[in-house]
Amino acid sequence: MRFVIVTGMSGAGKSTALKTLEDMGFFCVDNLPVMLIETFAGIAQDDKLDVDNVAIGVDIRSGEALGQLSVCLEEMKAKDYNYEILFLDSSEVALVKRYKETRRKHPLSKTGRINEGIKREREKIEFLKQRADYIIDTSTLLTRELKAELEKIFVGGEAYNSIIVTVMSFGFKYGIPRDSDLVYDVRFLPNPYYDPELKPLTGNDESVRQYVNNCEEYDIFMKKLYDMIEFLIPLYKREGKNQLVISIGCTGGKHRSVTVANALAEELQELPYTVRLFHRDITKDRIIKGE
Repeated sequence: MRFVIVTGMSGAGKSTALKTLEDMGFFCVDNLPVMLIETFAGIAQDDKLDVDNVAIGVDIRSGEALGQLSVCLEEMKAKDYNYEILFLDSSEVALVKRYKETRRKHPLSKTGRINEGIKREREKIEFLKQRADYIIDTSTLLTRELKAELEKIFVGGEAYNSIIVTVMSFGFKYGIPRDSDLVYDVRFLPNPYYDPELKPLTGNDESVRQYVNNCEEYDIFMKKLYDMIEFLIPLYKREGKNQLVISIGCTGGKHRSVTVANALAEELQELPYTVRLFHRDITKDRIIKGE
């Protein structure tokens, strides 16, 4: 039996996670009082119960009792109650946006400022993040992508590395993505923009890919880039990072950066990490010029 404690930042997707686990056959209980968790865990361990997997939601709504959870977890461990902690995290920017969109008040924002509530909450639940078996950063995840991550862990039984690698193409003329961790400039590659036949196409088209690939420096650059990323990911993971955004930029974000991002993402799929691909500016040139 799996006993999962679902926790994390308010607005990071805990409700979605619990609903997804319920769909997977878990018996789910949300906002169970901290003083009852150990008792509930003991009951769940009873072989007489017809329950295969259990998930409970615990978060800042527990109030001051949340501070007792650390002791509770130690007592459960002493009694050999096996449990796993799933921590849903998200950036402050993403959380503020979600609260504003839903027009909800953060449970700890006494003065009405969402940012202050988020800061206080992060401090109060940091001990849970430190204990977590799985940390999922939902800052840029769609609901279906979060569900896919949960299925990997709780259905597919895949080893989870607690890091999501996002490869993003962009155009420098539209600005560097603010959430970038690593930025690579590929404007040294030949630009298909100046070829009348290739200009309206994108790096997703084979003819553009071939044009960029034919550059003598392309293969050398891609090998060095892949080697560097493969080397860095475990180091970022060791430092507790659970999301890495690699941004590949060219002038307009339509040809060269898309080609390189596609190739890099494909190579990274061979590594034991969750890899996402996103082309931020691939359609902007068409929209701006009204083509």
